[in-house]
Amino acid sequence: MSYNRLVGAACAAILAGVAPAMAQMSGDMVKVGVLTDMSGPYSDNVGAGSVLAAQMAAEDFGGTVNGVPIEIVSADHQNKTDIGGTIAREWFDVDGVDAVTEVVSSAVALAVQELARDKTKILLATGPGNPAITGEACSPFGVHWAYDNYAYGKVLANALIDQDKKKWFFITADYSFGKSLEAAASQFVKAGGGEIVGGVAHPLGTNDFSSFLLQGQASGADVIALANAGSDMTNAVKQANEFGITASGQTIAALLVNLPDIHALGLQNAQGLTFTESFYWDMNDETRPWSERFMERFDGRAPSSLQAAVYGAVTHYLEAIEAAGTDDAEVVAAKMRERPVNDFYTKDATIREDGRLVRDMYLMQVKTPDESEGPWDLYKLVGTIAGEEAYRPMSEGGCPLVE
Repeated sequence: MSYNRLVGAACAAILAGVAPAMAQMSGDMVKVGVLTDMSGPYSDNVGAGSVLAAQMAAEDFGGTVNGVPIEIVSADHQNKTDIGGTIAREWFDVDGVDAVTEVVSSAVALAVQELARDKTKILLATGPGNPAITGEACSPFGVHWAYDNYAYGKVLANALIDQDKKKWFFITADYSFGKSLEAAASQFVKAGGGEIVGGVAHPLGTNDFSSFLLQGQASGADVIALANAGSDMTNAVKQANEFGITASGQTIAALLVNLPDIHALGLQNAQGLTFTESFYWDMNDETRPWSERFMERFDGRAPSSLQAAVYGAVTHYLEAIEAAGTDDAEVVAAKMRERPVNDFYTKDATIREDGRLVRDMYLMQVKTPDESEGPWDLYKLVGTIAGEEAYRPMSEGGCPLVE
């Protein structure tokens, strides 16, 4: 069955009133798998904290949906596509997992999305950044939740171009995530009248960035842009400070930043860094209570945006099951797109036909040590960008679900 027919059948069932009449569950529980990086360069940003967030979502839902228990399982994909694919296949074929969430590492996420589409299972992608997830690789059963590289690249590139920082050099993680992040930012650098003066790729998990940074320093770029994440990003920023790059007048732009990264860097190293984010734990009176509950159970560590996104995605999935009266993936995927998303993380947002959750994004800046009032008081809000402005238009993504 084609993608369009799958979505059309699910929507028709809802419109005809079939879904509520079904009012049935396929098994003796709803099982959600958190497939994540538990030990690698992204583990602080997702990992055990993402598992906890999923567990909190199940608990806050009451532990059951439509009369059956909710179970959360987890595994470490080790940022390897073959391992992630094997785990997901076993979850779907043997263990009865209904939905997979998190899946940081774009290569793993794309492989799991293809498998989930073939198996008619739900994917709640909260960790990966590759916009292909809602582009040419989109799925009627997939949702891309927290952010994507297009939005992050666009918001930050436009902000720096407006400051007349037009010559860019990229240090890029050498796999699909880093390449798509560089491509997104480059598009908007050029559109703003800037130019790309050079770049270099590095392997995932690099410890020594000295040669890459020296190339960027010698390029004469206004901006040395880091198209990487996790420990790769923090290592590069630390070493850039050691080389005095920022002090010499060049700007280090981190295209993907998470709160644990800044905590690990320390304000002395990270102060003044400007970047794009989808959530901050201390943003307002709605983000704080949930974040404080999380911190009580996570050794005092504040949640990253990606961990908070897991809670939001799992909650919305469970709400869709409850509203549909069934856990049938076709019906639930359509119901998720039909219902607005409202929680402490996301306000008045919708999931498009291609699976993209369109939500506001935020331009943030790291506080100085003097501005900070505690170990996790790290960000200040610079600006808010409406989701419709931040994300790639659906007509430009190449998703075969979109007519």
